[in-house]
Amino acid sequence: MKENAWTRWPSREALSREGLSRSRCLLAWTVRALVLGVLMWGAFAGSEIRGWKAAAGAGGVLGAALLAWAFFRTTLQHRLWPSLALLALLQGVAVAAQLSGFKVAALVMWCGCAVSALERLPPAIALSAAGVALGSFGAVNNDDVLTSVVTSLGLALAGYTLRLDAEARGSAQRLLAQERAARAAEAETAALAERARIAREIHDVLAHSLSAQLVHLEAARLLIERGGEREQVLERVVAAREMARGGLAETRQALSALRGDLTPLEEFLNQLVGAAGGAEITITGERRALPAEASQAVRRAAQEALTNARKHAPGAKVRLRLDYNPHEVTLDVRDSGGSPGELTGTGAGYGLLGMRERAELLGGSFEAGPGEEGFVVTLKVPV
Repeated sequence: MKENAWTRWPSREALSREGLSRSRCLLAWTVRALVLGVLMWGAFAGSEIRGWKAAAGAGGVLGAALLAWAFFRTTLQHRLWPSLALLALLQGVAVAAQLSGFKVAALVMWCGCAVSALERLPPAIALSAAGVALGSFGAVNNDDVLTSVVTSLGLALAGYTLRLDAEARGSAQRLLAQERAARAAEAETAALAERARIAREIHDVLAHSLSAQLVHLEAARLLIERGGEREQVLERVVAAREMARGGLAETRQALSALRGDLTPLEEFLNQLVGAAGGAEITITGERRALPAEASQAVRRAAQEALTNARKHAPGAKVRLRLDYNPHEVTLDVRDSGGSPGELTGTGAGYGLLGMRERAELLGGSFEAGPGEEGFVVTLKVPV
C-alpha cells in the first residue's frame, strides 16, 4: 500500500544530523547560539524588566530551549502526539512571553515554531502548525499587513527549503548505506567464490594423486596377502612413491596456478597422458592461450577422467581429444571399458561434481556417462 505523501514523516536520516559536514554543524550551532542570544537579549533589554521578572524571563528562555530539544528528539522518533504537545507548549511560552512584555523573544519563538514544524513534521500537520505560529506572529507584529505577509511567506519558504535539504541529505545517507552493504556483500561473495575455487583446486590435486597412490598400494597389499613375488610388490610400492612425487609436483603447480603462473596446456596434457600409460592424446584446431580459469577447468577434467579410468577400468585404453574451436574448447576423454577394479567402490563422486561446477561457473557444460564401449567425459568451455 502506497504511503500518503501528506501524512508521511521525513525520513529518520533526514531528521538526524548524520551526514552533516563539520562546517555545516558549526554553522547550525552558531545559528542556535545567535537565536538564544536574541532571546536572552529580549528578556533583559527592556528597561522595565528588572529583578524576578528578568529571572523569570531567563528561565523561560532556557525552558523553551529544553522544549525545543525535546521536540527535535520526538520528531526524530516519529512520535506525532508528543511532538504536537511540545510544539503547543512552545507556542504557549511565546504567548506568555508576549503578555509579559518579552515581545522580541515571543516573535523569535513563533518564527522558530513555524520553521521547525515545516521542516520536521508530516506536511498536513506541518501546514496547520506553521499556520497557527505564523498567524500569531502576524497578529502581534507591529509591521504593516504587506510586510507581515511577506515575512510569513519567507519563513514558510525557509522551512520548506530546510525540509528539502534534509530529505536530500537523508536520501544520500540511505544510498551510501546501501552502497556500503552492496560492497560488503560483493566482497563476501568474492571471498566465498575464491574459497570454493581453492577448495576445488585442493580436491582435484589431492584426489588425483592420492587415488593413484591408493591404486598401487592396494595392489601391493593384495599381492602380499596372496603371496606374490617380492619384485611385484616392490614395483607397486615404487609406483606409489612416484605418484607421491607427482602429486607433490602437481600441488606446487596448483599453487603456481593460484598465483596465475601456468604451464602451457598442451605440455601439461602430454605429461599427464605420458604418466598415465595406456593413453593417447589428439589435439585439433588452432592452438592458442586460454584464460586461466578455462585452462584450469580443462586440466582438472583431464586429471579426473584419467584417475577414474584407472580406478574403474584398470588396463583400459584411454583416448583423450582436445579440440580448439572458434568460440569454445572441447575436451573428450573416453576409455575402452574393462573389468571393474579393486577401487571401484571408493570415492564419493565429488570429482565429477566439481568438474560440473567449474564448467557451469564458466558458462560451459560437462557430461559424464557410459559410452559405446566404456565411460565418456566431455567438457565444453567457452573462450
